[in-house]
Amino acid sequence: MPDGSPAEATEGEALEIGARAACLRDGQPHPCEIIERRPAASTGGDADEWGYYVHYLGLNRRLDEWVTADRIVRDQSGSGGARDGGELGSRRATRKMKRRIDDMNALQAGASHDEELEKEHEESTKIKNIQTIEMGRFEVDTWYFSPFPDDFAQQRKLYICEFTLKYMKKRKTYLQHCERERARQPPGKLIYRMPAPGLHRDCIAAGLEQPKELSIFEVNGSEAKVYCQCLCLVAKLFLDHKTLYYDVDPFLFYVLCEVGADGGHRIAGYFSKEKASVENNNIACILVLPQHQRKGYSKLLIDTAYQLSMREGKVGSPEKPLSDLGLLSFRSYWTQVLLQTLSTHRGNVSVAEISVMTSITTDDIISTLQSLNLIKYWKGQHVISVSAKIVDEHLKANSRASLRCDPAMLTWQRPPTPT
Repeated sequence: MPDGSPAEATEGEALEIGARAACLRDGQPHPCEIIERRPAASTGGDADEWGYYVHYLGLNRRLDEWVTADRIVRDQSGSGGARDGGELGSRRATRKMKRRIDDMNALQAGASHDEELEKEHEESTKIKNIQTIEMGRFEVDTWYFSPFPDDFAQQRKLYICEFTLKYMKKRKTYLQHCERERARQPPGKLIYRMPAPGLHRDCIAAGLEQPKELSIFEVNGSEAKVYCQCLCLVAKLFLDHKTLYYDVDPFLFYVLCEVGADGGHRIAGYFSKEKASVENNNIACILVLPQHQRKGYSKLLIDTAYQLSMREGKVGSPEKPLSDLGLLSFRSYWTQVLLQTLSTHRGNVSVAEISVMTSITTDDIISTLQSLNLIKYWKGQHVISVSAKIVDEHLKANSRASLRCDPAMLTWQRPPTPT
């Protein structure tokens, strides 16, 4: 065999944790790192073989997966970087680790930040525990680790009630719960209700049902603690960097639901925000569940957050840093709002005035306009430099319709200021 070429993993010989190799993905070898290993016999395989949990280099962590040894090709480049096998046990999130994660949440509430604790959190969540969830009509593959209690974290599949978000290990228990459960909506205040737009034909072809209405509930983390904790645990299955799991008291949760023919409000997504944000963040976390994506719901949630900021008389911005996908969603929303505002005022408006009208921070306005090449820095300040024709051209290029929050249907009002 030529020097430096990949070699098939020898049967029965385990690759070390941290080793670099190639793994067959869609029939093609892709560079990967071995994150974890286990005897194949533990999952009913050959007693002489190993299974590996791999991370595909350059790809999102949600694609990490367990693979059989016959999909692994060894890396002979000398950069294997094998780690001490004693790390295996330390990577699993134990009760102690969950307490440490809670400690990290407490630290994040203050000004200090413990990098070592964050690194330990990252190590403990590398390996996805729950593989799938069943939620109403949907069986959904999960993307990331979530710190469910130990008895549940060891299950490959969990059953989630789509109304209460309570999680169960057995389908029988789940069906019994669904029969006796009377709740048909989140435990909060209904603040928004609108007729549901027609689903795209691709959604209908995929078997999705057309909802009658969309609704949004405001749920107080200190009043519906169990529901909000369950929501955070489910959300973590699809959010990589989320670290809030149990300390929900300081947060409000805005839960988007589809209303079916039976009148039930089934969760499709949510965003959360701090009740009192020092940095004026109007969104802490935001998620549209995978089975409800590509319906325009993320823009509806984002717009709702900004409509709330307008009624509060504040400017707001999502918590930073944003994920790559998060930045794309917000940048798309900001682009549409800013272009519409510039078009209405024919470009004769300042950054500060736009911020007051839209509740978007000046920093987010400037960065978005810079990405569109519609602003310049002149004599120590940012000046919008754009003609009506250029605005119209950009609007045409960004003309894709998106769901928005209709202020006339938003019943939320700013709480009276205590005297």
